[in-house]
Amino acid sequence: MCYARAPLINGCTLPLSDQALEAAEKTASQAPDVSFGALDLDPSLMRGIEALGFEKCSPIQAQILPHTLQGHDAIGKAQTGTGKTAAFLITLFNDLLNNPVEGERYLAEPRAVILAPTRELVMQIADDARQLGKFTGLSTVTLIGGADYAKQLAKVNDRVTDIVVATPGRLIDFIQRGDMHLDRVESLVLDEADRMLDMGFIPQVKRIVRSTPKKEDRQTLLFSATFSQDIMSLATQWTFDPITVEIEPERIATENVDQRVYLLESRDRLGVLKAILASPESTSVIVFANRRDQVRRVHERLQKQGLECGILSGEITQAKRTKTLEQFKSGRIRVLVATDVAGRGIHVDGVSHVINYDLPEDPEDYVHRIGRTGRAGEKGVSISFASEDNAFLLPEIEALLGQSLKCVQVPEELLKT
Repeated sequence: MCYARAPLINGCTLPLSDQALEAAEKTASQAPDVSFGALDLDPSLMRGIEALGFEKCSPIQAQILPHTLQGHDAIGKAQTGTGKTAAFLITLFNDLLNNPVEGERYLAEPRAVILAPTRELVMQIADDARQLGKFTGLSTVTLIGGADYAKQLAKVNDRVTDIVVATPGRLIDFIQRGDMHLDRVESLVLDEADRMLDMGFIPQVKRIVRSTPKKEDRQTLLFSATFSQDIMSLATQWTFDPITVEIEPERIATENVDQRVYLLESRDRLGVLKAILASPESTSVIVFANRRDQVRRVHERLQKQGLECGILSGEITQAKRTKTLEQFKSGRIRVLVATDVAGRGIHVDGVSHVINYDLPEDPEDYVHRIGRTGRAGEKGVSISFASEDNAFLLPEIEALLGQSLKCVQVPEELLKT
């Protein structure tokens, strides 16, 4: 096969065939208006799409689906909220439906595997899969750490499994114990590859990839918010002749979010936070802090003030995290205190405020945090506390945003309470 070089992306290149290169260049230059009805999808899958009210593809869906539905590997650069989850789920469902297994099938031998870095994101993907695939008859199983292993194993052994959505560590547990075999995997999805790299999961992911058929014999879809040298190196190892789609949002930070930065001493942060939460406008609030101990401390102090709030961090059991998130989504609690890792899978409409109790050390986390509000066309407010110990992080955040953040003194009414 004749190979060309893909267009330079963040200083990295990927080998592409002439045909794939032409497709990549074409899709990179335009975002066509594509309806799902024009994609010749399986009728049962199309029924699920229509039930969700989806008609037109998002930009990443319009660019990537015509290729992945034909079985091509793909590398997609896209932020949260661009529709990438539906893009890879539609690809998987359509392929599984159009290519049913002939002959006997065995338990614990999934046809597709989706890897995600956090438990919350795994649960979110699985929930999306159930909604999209509700009329397909395909089964989806979730494997996450911190949950009862025996119960997960019982679900795996209850019926043949089509799709497994898992965190790397828990899937490794199943492989090591001989409770799951990946030698018949037809499709592999690696979601938020950059986050998996940051969290140190790549050795585990490599082991999982080695347990699947070689890359020429499976379809691999890799998604990442960034295309670093390390990510592109991994993509070269794991994908075969991929098409590359890069979706840049028109603005990194949505215009629906009113971004405010309050200049204050660190000792005043808790008091100002309480005053903000006491305002009638604060109907649904996520408070982000950088460390588990800080999250725990803020949560405890808010509870002592009689404020019912939830906590999400890595030290909280999965069962409690799931219950807390459900309570927040339903409005039974209106304040959630979270770390970035635990908050990665939070997709809740109607969040009125995001409070950055700590400025994030990674500018990308700032974008992710404020993206929890101002969703679905609604307006939202982001308030960041800049103190003597963290204000130096602002320039990097502004550089990523491509705009200056207006820093103001805390309004008097918030300091008097």
